[in-house]
Amino acid sequence: MRIVRYRASDGRVWGGLVEGDVVVPVAEEAGGFMADAVRDLIAAGGSFVPAGAAVPLADVSLLSPLANPQKIICIGLNYADHIRETGLETPSKVLAFVKTAQTLAGPVDDIVVAAGSTGQLDWEAELAVVIGAPARNVSPEEAGAHVFGYTVADDVSARDAQFADGQWFRGKNFDGFCPLGPWIVTADEIADPHALAISARVNGETVQDSSTSEMIFRIPEIISYLSQYMTLNPGDVIATGTPHGVGMGRNPQLWLKDGDVVECEVEGVGVLRNRVRVK
Repeated sequence: MRIVRYRASDGRVWGGLVEGDVVVPVAEEAGGFMADAVRDLIAAGGSFVPAGAAVPLADVSLLSPLANPQKIICIGLNYADHIRETGLETPSKVLAFVKTAQTLAGPVDDIVVAAGSTGQLDWEAELAVVIGAPARNVSPEEAGAHVFGYTVADDVSARDAQFADGQWFRGKNFDGFCPLGPWIVTADEIADPHALAISARVNGETVQDSSTSEMIFRIPEIISYLSQYMTLNPGDVIATGTPHGVGMGRNPQLWLKDGDVVECEVEGVGVLRNRVRVK
């Protein structure tokens, strides 16, 4: 299944199922600061019962598939080829940091940054895991049962802010710095999440071209490790790291500028397409 959040032509927001070139509404998203139709559907056991007639996918606006996950956890330095390009040491254990829900953006939303806020805007194409069942103190062997599905993330980063502070929080948490989508593909449709092509393009030029096989810590290890310290809840997102080819690692370095279009793609999952706007 492909699960989406979308805005219908009348402005109402729904969680739904994509079937070919149509989307079937399942649950309308109630108003409110913490509303999240898809997160609530996952938490309720993932029963997706149609709640209305299908509408053409072309007639709706796709949103981030999750609006308010409890946690967005990102894994740093988790691709062997990315380690090689940075010249950094391979981590001995999972390196994790968080993004707030305010960083979420939809699969075609603009990435809007304030003029003067950063001069080193970078991209990171990532495979993201969506948790489907609470996980606490689970083993790697048990971890798969807690995965609902997969989506694509762009861990947008302001490198100057990221490395100026001694920790990464500010440089990773500008509003809109986590485009997500275009949907969640359920786990049963991905035979091996560690054998997927992953790529990024800037203005149509390929800048990242790798495979999730380059992951140092695999998804079961990541889930198990994190669950030793916190409960992972339905709808939580884990972005599993990025491969080589980020702007920071290029020679000369390449930074995103106003008007640039970034596409992040994971085989079998989907494509993000976001334009940079500096205002």
